[in-house]
Amino acid sequence: MPHSQNRLPGWMMSNMSTFAAIVAISAFGASLTPSLMPRDPLVQSLLSGIVASLGYEAALLVRATWCYMEIPWLRGRLRTVWVIGGLVACAGILAFSLSRAANWQNATREAVGLEPLESAAPFFILGVSLAVFLVLWLIFRALGIARRRMEQILDRLVPRRVGIVVSIAAVGWLFWALVDGALIRNAFKAADASFMAADLLMEPDIEQPSDPQKTGSAASLIRWKEMGRHGRAFVATAPSSDEIGEFFEGPVQNPIRIYVGRLSAETAEERAEIALEELKRVDAFSRSTLVVAVPVGSGWMDPGAHDTLDFMLGGDVATVAAQYSYLTSILSLLAHPDYGVDQARVLFEKVYDHWTTLPKNNRPKFYVHGLSQGAFNSQATIPLFDMLGDPIQGAMWAGSPFFSKFWSEVRDHRNPDSPAWRPTYGNGSLIRVLDQYGGLEGEFTPWGPIRMVFLNYGSDPIVNFTYDSSIFEPGWLSPPRAPDVTPQLRWFPVVTMLQLALDSAFSLNVSGFGHYYIARDYIDAWAAAVDPGGWNTDRADHLKEIFVKRGASF
Repeated sequence: MPHSQNRLPGWMMSNMSTFAAIVAISAFGASLTPSLMPRDPLVQSLLSGIVASLGYEAALLVRATWCYMEIPWLRGRLRTVWVIGGLVACAGILAFSLSRAANWQNATREAVGLEPLESAAPFFILGVSLAVFLVLWLIFRALGIARRRMEQILDRLVPRRVGIVVSIAAVGWLFWALVDGALIRNAFKAADASFMAADLLMEPDIEQPSDPQKTGSAASLIRWKEMGRHGRAFVATAPSSDEIGEFFEGPVQNPIRIYVGRLSAETAEERAEIALEELKRVDAFSRSTLVVAVPVGSGWMDPGAHDTLDFMLGGDVATVAAQYSYLTSILSLLAHPDYGVDQARVLFEKVYDHWTTLPKNNRPKFYVHGLSQGAFNSQATIPLFDMLGDPIQGAMWAGSPFFSKFWSEVRDHRNPDSPAWRPTYGNGSLIRVLDQYGGLEGEFTPWGPIRMVFLNYGSDPIVNFTYDSSIFEPGWLSPPRAPDVTPQLRWFPVVTMLQLALDSAFSLNVSGFGHYYIARDYIDAWAAAVDPGGWNTDRADHLKEIFVKRGASF
């Protein structure tokens, strides 16, 4: 058809450009649908702009492949109808999705107990999303220009189709090398230095212990300044015997807490050795319960997890931990993924080897614990087969991240009649999973010698994220869903994965949901793991009331 006969501008008459616009707008609309965590307008705008851009570029890739294979396009009236229909579809999708944005956000907010929004700021979302889209469009166009220039150079040396493939690979590699080398690595170095400096700051409201039995005191093998701010807080804020006595009926003690900071020694082996010697110094092996805990990436220890156990057992607990990073969990995993596993493994081995030398009738019950990345590192270090002859008593892990092989095994090989968000595994004699709504009920075989308890929230994106959710609907979306997951959540290829990835970054925004685990729910998990004497529902409810009054952990 001659150009003069076209009723529409030339740029609108491209079949594949119309296709790209439809895909981009559809992806934009899908990004507004509910996910696991609420999103404010700015966060939503960033997500929507990125999703629309990726949809657009993916459609252009299809276009390029189409051209490469020399497949003919629509022509004549069919072409005009396609373009006009596409523009109408784009306008309809855009109007519908923006009009529904508030309802979709409120569906997520209702599931996690938040008040509804009056408006989702649709025009703000549209404007900012468009700005993000344009920025990414410019970046992709610059990469496209670079690729074509390289293709022109290669045309003189190799066949054209070979040049296309090579130019794409070369530009892609150069772009990643630039991002990884010049941006990511330098950013990690700057972040590590910044977090390290923050870790060294001495808090004016936390005093060095004067009690020689306390870690960090003048008598301690671990220097107060070298413990880091999270280690100092963990030791200094332990509940006192007087506080515990308000709940516990019987003799109470001050709990033992030992924390070795990264600055305490150069290597993981040396830090573990110091931790063991400190355990011996304060006579920790005389306590009824010993916990080897693994912090999150920054070294933080959740008070809600440890204070509840101290109350539950009358302070007759010794907890030991060692720091392996200054960075947050996600940055720590990206910057030095082996540090946490190495530190957790050597600490466990040091403590376990000494524990096995003690008389079985005169040594503490041995448990391991971790939250989030701490759970992953802890799980990766448990030598189940090596310790079957002299096993520890159990584990309690909270918020096990999706990349944990241990958690993935439990979820993926669960009993067929159990949901992915709260699976039952085998006969329940070794592993049980609970959330804030329960999970310990049911017809389980009595516990064996080892008790492993998982505490996971159904709305936790760090637990539920998987890369294959980009092409497959995740199991936790199948009915019945977790009570804190809205029924309006729908799976979309690629979009859902990106929603979950963004949800992970904001998963600590709502107490008791997402990745924000709270003391009330730790109580049931610990009770299942350690089986405290005389424990019952009334005792559990009483302790939960105490911690509700004590307030949030952070």
